[in-house]
Amino acid sequence: MTAGQTDNDRKFKTVIDKNTFYFYNPVFGEKYESYINSLDETLLVLKNQVETQGLKQSIFENLLLEKENGLRALLALTGFANESLKRLITVVRVSNNMELSKLLCKEKWANVEDADVIKEWGDSKILTLIKNNKYFRKGIINLFFEGGATPFLAQTLPLFELKKLSISKLKFEIPALIDSLVRYKEKGSYSGQAENNPEYFIAEMLHENEITFEKGDLTELFEKEPVEKRTMDFIIPNKKFPKIIIESSFLVTTSSAQGDKSKTEGNIKKLISKYYPKAKFIGFVDGIGWYVRKGDLRRMVSAYDDVFTFHKNEIERFRLFLKRTIK
Repeated sequence: MTAGQTDNDRKFKTVIDKNTFYFYNPVFGEKYESYINSLDETLLVLKNQVETQGLKQSIFENLLLEKENGLRALLALTGFANESLKRLITVVRVSNNMELSKLLCKEKWANVEDADVIKEWGDSKILTLIKNNKYFRKGIINLFFEGGATPFLAQTLPLFELKKLSISKLKFEIPALIDSLVRYKEKGSYSGQAENNPEYFIAEMLHENEITFEKGDLTELFEKEPVEKRTMDFIIPNKKFPKIIIESSFLVTTSSAQGDKSKTEGNIKKLISKYYPKAKFIGFVDGIGWYVRKGDLRRMVSAYDDVFTFHKNEIERFRLFLKRTIK
């Protein structure tokens, strides 16, 4: 260390002079590159089979059965995320839609499950079923061949995801492959857009009905319950004199935090009843994350005076609720 240079100067200079800019593990990098190359080769072979034999579901069923990374290759081709597939399999397991169940041969691989304790399957479970159950394998391929034309999925999946279930992608058509690239690139941007947020949708409804609202801390709770209070999504018409207090919870994944959230909402309900006994505490609770955690869901909904989902009929019921309550 030179004269006049402090220890902090030395440490600062170390980070600047010895900065590697990007960390990478060469051994891991080579290993992962081999994995990427295997997917490339698998898709090239698949493309050749489709071109020479025609588009046949049996080709894709063999892909899942015979190739170690067959499912990953199929997902790469279509741009359908692995997490999205697991979520969709959960939807099939919990729904009673006959057309969807028939399409995925549900009765041949899905046992009767207790809806209150159903959990999302992990990768190992899905891969084991793919290798050992021909009906599950066939169902997965049916999903990619015909899922885009299934009314239930058309009403359930966001259009951004539904478009990935296109048979043109399985034909390796250039426009379809470009579409996959674009959707993959824009996935993060799409998910992060405010307009795609449930809270944005609620705010738009309130604006359309010329209903004023605020967000943040209720005045009495902020002053008298600083530890227990929490910020609110929507307070109508304002924080000082609330008539309606709205919380939104749309979950597509499940976690133990849902139990904590339901408990928190119960505590907030008690505070609202104490300080604002005339205010209505409303919940927008929706998404498969709540559907498959019914124990937490029961505790969650018990905290609210009423609960709505984002189903079109529920949206209309909410509009009527607003008109009655505001008047």
